[in-house]
Amino acid sequence: MTLFSATKVSKIYYEKVLFENISFGMQDGERVGIIGRNGAGKTSLLRIVAGLDEPDAGEIAFNNEARFEYLAQLPTFEQDDSAFHAVASAYDHRHGHLEEWELETLAKQTLGKLGIHDPYKHVQTMSGGQRKRVAIARALLAEPDLLILDEPTNHLDATSVQWLQDTLQNSNRGLLLVTHDRYFLDAVCTRIIEIDQSRLFSYEGSYEKYLERKEALVAVQDATADHQRNKLRTELAWLQKGAKARRTKQQSRIDWIEKMQQEQRMQSVEFRDIDIEVGGKFLGGKIIDAVDVSYRSLVTDFTYRAAPGDRIGVIGPNGAGKTTLLNLLAGRKHCEKGHISLGETVTLGFFEQEIKDLQDNETVLSNVRDIAEYIDVGVGRDRYISARELCDRFGFSPKQQHAFVHTLSGGERRRLGLLRILMSNPNVLFLDEPTNDFDLVTLNALEEYLQSFKGVLLTVSHDRAFLDTTVTTIWSFEDGGRIKEYPGNYSAYLEAVEARSKAADREAKSKQQQPPAQSAMKKKLNFNEQRALTELETRIPDLESKISAVEGKMSSGEGSYQDHQTWAEEHAKLTADLDKATLRWLELSERE
Repeated sequence: MTLFSATKVSKIYYEKVLFENISFGMQDGERVGIIGRNGAGKTSLLRIVAGLDEPDAGEIAFNNEARFEYLAQLPTFEQDDSAFHAVASAYDHRHGHLEEWELETLAKQTLGKLGIHDPYKHVQTMSGGQRKRVAIARALLAEPDLLILDEPTNHLDATSVQWLQDTLQNSNRGLLLVTHDRYFLDAVCTRIIEIDQSRLFSYEGSYEKYLERKEALVAVQDATADHQRNKLRTELAWLQKGAKARRTKQQSRIDWIEKMQQEQRMQSVEFRDIDIEVGGKFLGGKIIDAVDVSYRSLVTDFTYRAAPGDRIGVIGPNGAGKTTLLNLLAGRKHCEKGHISLGETVTLGFFEQEIKDLQDNETVLSNVRDIAEYIDVGVGRDRYISARELCDRFGFSPKQQHAFVHTLSGGERRRLGLLRILMSNPNVLFLDEPTNDFDLVTLNALEEYLQSFKGVLLTVSHDRAFLDTTVTTIWSFEDGGRIKEYPGNYSAYLEAVEARSKAADREAKSKQQQPPAQSAMKKKLNFNEQRALTELETRIPDLESKISAVEGKMSSGEGSYQDHQTWAEEHAKLTADLDKATLRWLELSERE
């Protein structure tokens, strides 16, 4: 069935035309990814499809029988509610057939997969990232016909991103999303929509297929552009001959020339590729020395001595301490054990998750000039780059440079924040989730810059493609605050972890297949162990009986919501006890 149909839709924001006369629709089960530059109108288009905003022109025809669910970049909750209730209450019993206990189990499992392990914690006391994960779980349990997601992978660790990716891949529901995660986009989407120069272009297939077709299209456009430029030069020469010559030409020819001139200006100014090119300050022999550092339970006995050219990606579950580690190494937090010192030649640039220091009521250019009027790149004839020129290199057109910061999109604000960091010309660069809200053009430009960066790079990121491109070492947060180092990029890390897992499986199988003579050497049960085995043979059936009784209550259809909550907790405890008792019985019975 058709979910919606948009016809000749236009949207203007602060006198800027985001998109104009665009038309598209979606069928049930389609998975569509929207891409485009920051400020192109991706979020605005999502909100229009979700029915939260109105277009300035055109029409949206909705299927009244289809249910839509929208996930905002910064989700809100109507009341001070627990994570569990916020998620479970989204389930529509009119369209689903889950029992209360099944719904409770599913809600808690979904929250757990997204890194929320205290389902009864109140949402209003959570961080922004935790609220985003609760909102994702809520959107999934709503089971809509169309799931509309705006940057769903922001604030998720790599494990949660992989789980969400697999879940959406295996779902039959429609999906419309905006994301900067290229691996996620390629794995999940069956169609790519690009917003470019206020127009919409549709490409069937995955993100990889889009890149292939886009490359071929650009090659054709380059050839066409050369022809058009030559024709434009001829026509301009004719126009410059004066009014007498103009009367010999049709008005359509003149209109065509004006249109071509406008397009050439837009391509050369507003839509030029971003060019991040700054110098690199000298680094001395001492850069960062961290020796036997410990901080609470997050970091334990950590030692690192930085060397020029270090390119390190920091990974681990949410809450593991990745941002804390950057703050410790930057001197923003004091370690509880060990010591950290920075070299005298270090100029540290720290790009944080939240951009806090922008002046919203000042212009883009003023915000850059707050850092410096120019930057000394230290190379070439034009070694000094002005703030205005650097803004231009970062994709801010002359018109945008004089726009107030509060008119920028989320991605444009982060790009401005990055520009201010690089304006200080750092030789040590800390990036905390740098890819959040960046468009693909900015990401590619940042990756190119980092590949030629001669200083020390530490980046916390869940973006697998970004880590594959920019780092040569992975620091992985393991249990107990230990940080394990893996050589190579993120893909190499995954291969190492997989190899380690296979080796452990082989070792476990070899132990199970020990020859009889070896098994006979196992230590016999002592008196206490023999008694424990006898007790377990009575306790296991008793636990199984209790679990059956609780399941009978949960499926009876009787009892209040509080009763079902109590029964679910009792069921979980009994099941855990049974698993523990069974494992212990297996261990002892093998030695009997």
